This record gives sequence, C-alpha cells and structure tokens, in this order.
Amino acid sequence: MLIKTVCEYNDEGCLVYAENFPGAFVRGRNYENAVAKFKKEIESWLDWAENGAKSEEPIETELIQEKKSELKVCDADSDIIFDSEREMLTKEEYQRLKILALRSAMDLERLYDSVPNKKMNIAPQRESFYGKIPSTAEEMYNHCMNITEYYFGEIGVDVENGPDILSCRAAGFEKLEQQENFLENKVFLGSYDEEWSLRKVLRRFIWHDRIHARAMYRRAYEAFWDDEIDNVFRFRK
Repeated sequence: MLIKTVCEYNDEGCLVYAENFPGAFVRGRNYENAVAKFKKEIESWLDWAENGAKSEEPIETELIQEKKSELKVCDADSDIIFDSEREMLTKEEYQRLKILALRSAMDLERLYDSVPNKKMNIAPQRESFYGKIPSTAEEMYNHCMNITEYYFGEIGVDVENGPDILSCRAAGFEKLEQQENFLENKVFLGSYDEEWSLRKVLRRFIWHDRIHARAMYRRAYEAFWDDEIDNVFRFRK
C-alpha cells in the first residue's frame, strides 16, 4: 500500500499527511519518526472511512511534497495547500469527499454524545499559539463546529456556525453548490496570506475533526473508563 505523503516541518517537529487518504495524518519529531506511525493511522482510517475495510499489504511511503514551516506544526498548526488541491474536481470526487466530510461531522457528534460529563476537564489545561487548548468534550466539540464559518469563508461561502456541527456544515455545502463552476476549484488567497481551495477545505474538515475526535475519545476513555464511549472513528489504542 503506497501512502503519498505531504510534509510540513521545522526544528520543533513534523506533520505528515497521507495525500491519498484524506484527513489521515501523523506527527513526530522528524519525518522518519512520523511515518513510522502510519500503520495504525491507515488501519484506523480504512476501518472508519471504508466501513471496516482492512489491508494486509505492507505500507510504503512516497514523499511528494514538503514545506518548511514557521508555524507550530508540533501543535498541528498548518497552512500548506497540497499541489493536488489546486486541481479541478469531478462531480464524483466532490461527492465522495463531501460525504466523508459530512460523515466525519456526524460521527464527531456521536462521539460527543457518548461522553458522560461533557463539561469535565479531561485534558490538561494549557495554552498554545492560538490560545487556550480545549480541555473538555464540550470545548472540543464547539471548537470543531466553530471553524465551519472560517473554512467556508476562506473560499467565499458565507455560512454561520451552529446550531450543531452537522447542520452548519451541510448548510455550507448547500450554499457552495449554488455557486456556478464551484468544481473548478479556484484557489483563494485567504486570511494570513494562506491559500485555500475547495479541495483543501474538504480535506481540512476531515483532518480537523480527526485531530479533536482522537483527543476527545482517548481523554474521555482515560477519564471515565467507560466502554460506552463511542469509538466511532475506530482509533487504535
């Protein structure tokens, strides 16, 4: 199984994406350390995204793009646009990625609903480059919902956050599809001079959900030791 990798790195760490498995990623102190973690990540991604799919094939990686970043990639701060995210979308590609992005929102909701005490601190309280890191399930969920307006806004789609993550994400896609030629996948220069495209937004939704769903699941399981917490994303322990 060939994983095409895109890497953001600096002296503080490395963030590596699986370009051909949208939303899958690993982190490490360097590229070699990060990609060594891909076996569990791709097993988990396939189990979630392809309904229990498994592969016994050995994993190989091919670095197709890299960028030295000034951001805190060790905290999953990212601004890279993949070369492939500049390409036009077919209707079939768009529908496949849209379904994954909506499913990711729905599954994050399921995970959140299964946490017994949503206001309890389940993660250490600390600050990062962007402020306070979410430490309760409620904060993690709201953080994921509240990037909807930001991500869609970067490609010229006006949508409001709330009342829940699935409905506001679906509303964003509905408004997007009212635009002519949205499948042309225009590249926008957005906030902080970051480049955005529809392909990038689709991948970023799945990736961002995955980061915080993983934290929510693992922290909640450690806090409550409750098998009722829904491992809907099929994370490996």
